Amino acid sequence: MCGYSAENFDAKNNRNNCSHQKQKAEMTDIFEKIRKNRGPLGMHAKDAHGYFTFPKLEGEISNKMFFRGKEKLVWSLNNYLGLANHPEVRKADADAAAQFGLALPMGARMMSGNSNQHEQLEAELSSFMGKQDTILLNYGYQGMVSSIDCLVDRHDVIVYDSEAHACIIDGLRLHMGKRFVYPHNDIDNLVKQLERATRLADQTNGGILVITEGVFGMSGDQGKLKEIVELKKRFNFRLYVDDAHGFGTMGKTGAGTAEHQGCQDGVDIYFGTFAKSMALIGGFISSEEQVIEYMRYNMRSQIFAKALPMPLVIGALKRLELLRTRPELKDNLWKITRALQDGLKKAGFEIGKTDSPVTPVYLNGTIPEATNLIVDLRENYDIFCSMVVYPVVPKGVIMLRLIPTAVHTIEDVEYTIKAFKDIQVNLKAGKYNADKIVTSLS
Repeated sequence: MCGYSAENFDAKNNRNNCSHQKQKAEMTDIFEKIRKNRGPLGMHAKDAHGYFTFPKLEGEISNKMFFRGKEKLVWSLNNYLGLANHPEVRKADADAAAQFGLALPMGARMMSGNSNQHEQLEAELSSFMGKQDTILLNYGYQGMVSSIDCLVDRHDVIVYDSEAHACIIDGLRLHMGKRFVYPHNDIDNLVKQLERATRLADQTNGGILVITEGVFGMSGDQGKLKEIVELKKRFNFRLYVDDAHGFGTMGKTGAGTAEHQGCQDGVDIYFGTFAKSMALIGGFISSEEQVIEYMRYNMRSQIFAKALPMPLVIGALKRLELLRTRPELKDNLWKITRALQDGLKKAGFEIGKTDSPVTPVYLNGTIPEATNLIVDLRENYDIFCSMVVYPVVPKGVIMLRLIPTAVHTIEDVEYTIKAFKDIQVNLKAGKYNADKIVTSLS
């Protein structure tokens, strides 16, 4: 209890002192809080680091790489078109680095970091996407977060798919207005949310932005873009599509999921990344000329960040050229994709509703069983793929996520399906129970 003496303190000092002590009692040291709560993934860091989390794949980027000193067949790299080690790409990257280094251009593009090559890349992307203009992004994740913040204000309403990527969710957190979520790809519920959004936007004198994905990166199914575009006949909204996994893989020319679904013109704002099909760093947004100009002068992540280094821009130009002119790359990706997915289904595996190269394989089991299963795959079958468990998927479900690429082979597919048959038998037989460790991780 805070004491009081009229001889030493007046009432004002006493109140301040009591308030200070109360505040002090409630304070927590930030580092102490971190020590006590490591986070849902961090709590397993000591056991998982270097194997299940932060693994190191070494060697040339391809269908086979080295993990812990042993060669593995890798299904975990977003190198869809196999451009990471394409000889023309490697030469363009090397020549650009030798000519310009990694510092040029120096500064943010608005101030001192613009170049003819940056503008050329934007122009070529605009032409390829069939949009009026394009803005380059330093990183896809950063760009999506910042673009949402740029496009809407507190009067506007956002409606988004429940399985939207984390970069979209983080962008939504910056939004000071209302937002409504609809269950994944549920168009009937989207209508209900648009009705709610319309009533609210009428009151606030705001607009409506619908955000979804072209290809959802975990489940592999496409967003129902064509059906959403049709809703424009009933509702007044703009459509923003994150097509990170669709750019380069979907559509006749590789221009993405909207091209594949025949509704490219109905997508008002198109987001693509260089990190998947182009095996690079960076991204872009394509839209109407005035919208892109607005973003150039108001998008904080680009205004206050150093421009993409010249080797990355020139490397992206070469990759875009190959994406446009070498259809055999995408054709081979889909050859491998169909062989993998058809083979898995024929073998009795559940792969969900995927209609893209992303290939999830769903099994039933606990988290400990999942970890032992992955160890078995990596150590005894020399297969490296990603594991997804609760809370990303429901309890009791193990999802193995496979990413086929143009550099995989039919032999890779056949070997993987045979190995998956074995681990399915082992899983059902209880060989991956927690008390039956498959192999040592040391």
